[in-house]
Amino acid sequence: MKGMRVVVSGMGGELGTRVTNLLEAHPGVEAVMGIDLDPPRRRIPRATFHRVDPRDRRRVVPLVEGFAPTAVVHLGVYEPNARSAPATAAALTEAAAVNVLGAAARCRTLDRIVVRSGLEVYGRARGAPIRPDEHVETRPTCAFGRSLQRVEHVASAAARQAGVPAARLRLATVVGPHVPSPLGRYLRLPVVPIGAWSALPFSLLHQEDAAAACVRALETGADGALNVVGPGAVTADQAVRLGGRVPVPVIGPGWLVARMAAELFGAPLPDHVRELLVRGRCGDGARARAVLGFEPAQSTTDVVHQLYEWAEVVQLDPAHRDVA
Repeated sequence: MKGMRVVVSGMGGELGTRVTNLLEAHPGVEAVMGIDLDPPRRRIPRATFHRVDPRDRRRVVPLVEGFAPTAVVHLGVYEPNARSAPATAAALTEAAAVNVLGAAARCRTLDRIVVRSGLEVYGRARGAPIRPDEHVETRPTCAFGRSLQRVEHVASAAARQAGVPAARLRLATVVGPHVPSPLGRYLRLPVVPIGAWSALPFSLLHQEDAAAACVRALETGADGALNVVGPGAVTADQAVRLGGRVPVPVIGPGWLVARMAAELFGAPLPDHVRELLVRGRCGDGARARAVLGFEPAQSTTDVVHQLYEWAEVVQLDPAHRDVA
């Protein structure tokens, strides 16, 4: 990786900022340039950041081409109800993929691509494998899954055009401290609606493990799809009880009421989160472990415990502050 120049799209998100920090500390990285709608969530002492809407092609393309990257870590994936409403998230995700990866593919300096995707691309239709590996055909059954599938298609086309490898990291749902996550907000409700008959498990991935996997894929020049999942799995009922919350079984039309109530309490329930709660979401991570030589450090149960250990926001009344 000596002398590598890396474009990080989606740098303003928690994952993008953490990946940037790891790249800044990497001895083989010469320069890092980031693009996103929002500024990074931590200090970035070495990287250059441009606050740009990824839909603004007239600004995005010249920035990427002018940087002459040797690598792109494309994290410009906007999860519905995380930082943006579903329709806006889909538009941002589509534009970021087309504009950033399209511009990078025209750079003669480019030699590798790493793209964030997710297990949502496999879908959870009836009869679908519970733990799909990378040979399973992608058949998304939620809006976020279809957005991710489109990102993978754009990345593959860009890689073919440039003649470079493209690692498509199909991450389990990323949850961790400070991550804007609709699943995290939902599970932290005092009363949590879950599927009445489902006991299918799901896996999670800690933000630090997700960031480390992205950098490792960049280092190895990996190619193709790779499932990256934390060890173990939990069911919705187990996750809720680990947090001391009250699970409420829901079936059929009851989900409409549950969704309205959750949104009222600041925890919107997009279709990919409901799908996870009802149908589960796991993946076989054997290929990623073999190709990347990387094993996530934190299990799904660890991630759930940390989810509930986050400090609650306490509003301070200025009139009652202690005066030194």
